[in-house]
Amino acid sequence: MAEQSPTERSEDTPVAAAAAAAETSAPAQVTAAGDADMPAEAAEDDAAEKPTRGRPRKTAARKTRQVALTLTVTGSQDGADWQAEVVHGTTRVVPQLSVSAAAVVAAAKDLHPDIAEAIDGILETAREQHRTRVEQLQAELAAAQEALANLDGDSQA
Repeated sequence: MAEQSPTERSEDTPVAAAAAAAETSAPAQVTAAGDADMPAEAAEDDAAEKPTRGRPRKTAARKTRQVALTLTVTGSQDGADWQAEVVHGTTRVVPQLSVSAAAVVAAAKDLHPDIAEAIDGILETAREQHRTRVEQLQAELAAAQEALANLDGDSQA
């Protein structure tokens, strides 16, 4: 018997009519209860609830791996000596290194404005202390130079 295309089939036999109807309509899914009239959406929901065999499918979103690095920057009370170290877990990756105050300020500005503001406040306090100390030393130097001039003047007379 020669195969006929779907348009050439005769629709007058019950088998041919059922085959034509199956090709043109959405396939009905049969569940364990035998419901052949269940809509396709409800069948998909049931399929989603049933566990599948084998390995579960990987999700499209992967968890990002986080690396815990700790950067510690410490400074002296006067703001002159700054040190930095990096720790990964419990391993000290970079031991304490001396860094300049300018490098600390630049790094703080790059990290976050709040960090930069906090460090600027600390450094401004240190600057004031150093200015006060410089003024004291300049006054002492002026007094010492005056005393030296007086001594040189007394020895020439």
